Amino acid sequence: MCAKKKSSKGWISNVIFIIILGVFFFTPVGTGVKVWLNRLLAMSPNIEKVEDQKKVNYENWQLVDENGQTFDFDRVKGKVVIINFWATWCPPCIAEKPSFQELYDDYKNKVVFLFVTTDSPDKVKAFKEKNNSTLPVYYEKSAAPAVLFSESIPASYVINKKGNIVVRKFRAADWNSSKFRVMLDDLLK
Repeated sequence: MCAKKKSSKGWISNVIFIIILGVFFFTPVGTGVKVWLNRLLAMSPNIEKVEDQKKVNYENWQLVDENGQTFDFDRVKGKVVIINFWATWCPPCIAEKPSFQELYDDYKNKVVFLFVTTDSPDKVKAFKEKNNSTLPVYYEKSAAPAVLFSESIPASYVINKKGNIVVRKFRAADWNSSKFRVMLDDLLK
């Protein structure tokens, strides 16, 4: 009889555990927890070694903004560029957006920011309204340069004035850290 009670308690605790996992992975509650964990674990991005820096050729890449206007890549010549590939459904992407927003608010007139997504304009608009975001969002009309390819998001790149990738980050980061701001200020000199 005692063994039967123990086995039924084990079965009940397993079912409860599976339900908790389901809530975590398949509901908005789980998304909030994942976003919070990503923010907690986000680190400041590091600069690439000079020998690892690759040049970006924007020649065949076409982007359009939220109003359907084609982005003119002549605007990036001689400027520092931050490119972030993201999605509205991606917890690490959501986690880093507040730090990007703060950075954008302070550097939007000094740095070219390109937040690239494949989400629908309606989803992006709803996301931006919900999060009070003013980040400039772009949609690809053609494939990004091969040096910007990543199989995961978020994928972020900082390109210096010479067109070289000096930072590449493939998970959530704290883009508003004092360490990153010092690095960005050095790139702007």
